[in-house]
Amino acid sequence: MSRTKPHEIVERALELSTADGCVVIADEESSANLRWAGNALTTNGVTRGRNLTVIATVDGGQGTASGVVSRSAVTAADLEPLVRAAEAAARAAGPAEDAQPLVTGTPASPDFTDAPDETSSAVFADFAPALGEAFARARAGGRELYGFANHELVSTYVGTSTGLRLRHDQPNGTLELNAKSPDRLRSAWAGRATRDFKDVDPTVLDAELAVRLGWAERKVELPAGRYETLLPPTAVADLLIYQMWSAAARDAAEGRTVFSKPGGGTRIGERLSRLPLTLRSDPNAPGLESAPFVIAHSSGDDASVFDNGLPVPATEWISGGELARLTTTRHSAALTGLPLSPAFGNLILEGGGDKSLEEMVAGTERGLLLTCLWYIREVDPATLLLTGLTRDGVYLVENGQVTGEVNNFRFNESPVDLLSRASEAGRTEKTLPREWGDYFTRAAMPAVRIPDFNMSSVSKGV
Repeated sequence: MSRTKPHEIVERALELSTADGCVVIADEESSANLRWAGNALTTNGVTRGRNLTVIATVDGGQGTASGVVSRSAVTAADLEPLVRAAEAAARAAGPAEDAQPLVTGTPASPDFTDAPDETSSAVFADFAPALGEAFARARAGGRELYGFANHELVSTYVGTSTGLRLRHDQPNGTLELNAKSPDRLRSAWAGRATRDFKDVDPTVLDAELAVRLGWAERKVELPAGRYETLLPPTAVADLLIYQMWSAAARDAAEGRTVFSKPGGGTRIGERLSRLPLTLRSDPNAPGLESAPFVIAHSSGDDASVFDNGLPVPATEWISGGELARLTTTRHSAALTGLPLSPAFGNLILEGGGDKSLEEMVAGTERGLLLTCLWYIREVDPATLLLTGLTRDGVYLVENGQVTGEVNNFRFNESPVDLLSRASEAGRTEKTLPREWGDYFTRAAMPAVRIPDFNMSSVSKGV
């Protein structure tokens, strides 16, 4: 089975189906990784895998039901039982609330019958020697580097009983680098997202981390409170990704989210920020390319298995500071009367300004500069109040200069509220979300200045 081409697996599963409708999704996955600790490589590896999802739909007098079954390492002998399991799940289920006719009319991908793309250790051909140079520099500078580089390539094949034959290849690379002092009392982090590791230089990141470790030589204890705070792009990405995960139109229309309008309806059309910010998604954004059609392995608040293959257009979620769209499936768009806006594969915030983070630091009289956020959790969905911790460096800025490292904090903030209070946004740049980097990496954000970020308590963690 592993030698069988993915498109042949899709075609055979569709042939085996006896349901009224069928969607088959084959995901061919490959990955390569490097890991290091104490300025030396520790492990490296390459993996391959295949996941197959079969979605069967069965029409009935009360509506259409769906059954979804996903399995990995499917052999030829497993294929028919997998299809039958999906059909049995559909026949055992009640009518699907999100039922819609399966998508038709999308032109076939010209490379649908081609073999899947694969990554390999060759993706690190230029990166690995530069990493060795970074190790040498760090060793000479009295610091230790820890971290990992991971590259994945997923070729997804979608076939349906209505004739769709679509393919998307998604490369995804992440680099996380942590520098520590030999006594482990100082720590700094930097991360990058990349499609091919040709645009990341570990020596540049090491130099950045060396500066931050130098800042941390002076320790300043600060109490909890509200501080003018510079959020770097990675922190802005983590907050806004969570905001978009909470932006399903149906939930808002039913009064269950921060985007619900008091008295009924949604807040679409309301101004969320006094800055002219635009939050958007675009499957063709350079360097952040994502699937141009819906790939839904299951149904949920912002996705429907019936929408597989539906085109995903460029969408502005916030336009010039005003809420413009919420995520919808065909079903939730009909329920709410809102435009169809499928879920997204990347997220871009822009329109605030053109200053670098360094220039924003230079313009700060007194405030805090964060490195990143982690352990973000939701406290109140009605306001989207989140709590979390700062990590790997919170720095005191005085008269345009970083003068030392302060203690870590727990924060309590809503990203929607932060947008309303933001006083400055800098230049948009590609960034790696620290908290959500395992799930969502294609983001471009500016640094953002918050006049009164709520550091609710002191955290003693590094």
